[in-house]
Amino acid sequence: MDTEAPHTQRGHSSPDEGEGRSRFVFSEAASTAPDGSGDAGTAGTAGTRDAADADGQGSGRAGWLTWRRAGLLGVACTVFLLLLSNFVLQPFLIPSRSMEPTLSVGDRVLVNKLAYRFGEQPERGDVVVFDGTGSFVPEGPAGNPVGEALHAVGSALGLAEPSDTDFVKRVVGVGGDDVTCDAEGRIKVNGVLWDEPYLFPGDTGSRVPFRIVVPLGTLWVMGDHRSQSRDSRDHLGEPGGGMVPVEKVIGRADWIGWPVSRWAGVASAGGGRG
Repeated sequence: MDTEAPHTQRGHSSPDEGEGRSRFVFSEAASTAPDGSGDAGTAGTAGTRDAADADGQGSGRAGWLTWRRAGLLGVACTVFLLLLSNFVLQPFLIPSRSMEPTLSVGDRVLVNKLAYRFGEQPERGDVVVFDGTGSFVPEGPAGNPVGEALHAVGSALGLAEPSDTDFVKRVVGVGGDDVTCDAEGRIKVNGVLWDEPYLFPGDTGSRVPFRIVVPLGTLWVMGDHRSQSRDSRDHLGEPGGGMVPVEKVIGRADWIGWPVSRWAGVASAGGGRG
């Protein structure tokens, strides 16, 4: 019995040892690829991670390119609008009641800068935007150039109020005209009664009588809401006599572009010419 016990133990242990060796060899073989490249599972995980990193970098580049394109498109649109506003059609924000009922506070009129560019001259009844420097306001010292430039951009796009030197009024007299207002508030041009259907209800042509002869190359302008308008009448005793030089006219206000409920031509919005 003593001699059989070792045989029994060895007989039971031998398969275990072989099995152990087999498991060990199998595991080692599985962890080592036939081509010696290393652990297949690790390689697969690393490949997935590299692919994910590549995808992340690609998405980041794509996003950056999208933002860059959007920025370039925004700059291009702004430059286009500024060029259009400077040479062709400029939105002009109405800041006061002086042109009611034709134009209301907050209206944005589209000023046609080509109206007088090719030899045409302002006519009686035209609603014009002009630079009043030297006629309605005195020459002043230069302000902050950066602030003025930013305000000019906002004004050109119709987002900010116009410069303090810009005005919108209606042409009543052109060069050579004899313009008078009698004691009853009736306006006459060259002795002919001037019909003004665009006047604010209840207003007369002027509460103060006057008579002027418009010098050549200048304009006599007045607001449609005469009782609320500071216009040529208020500058009679100043240098220039309230006359606006034609070369100071920025353009003719032809359309109301905003708000949508007010879309109309300026002439039809306030009546016809006299």
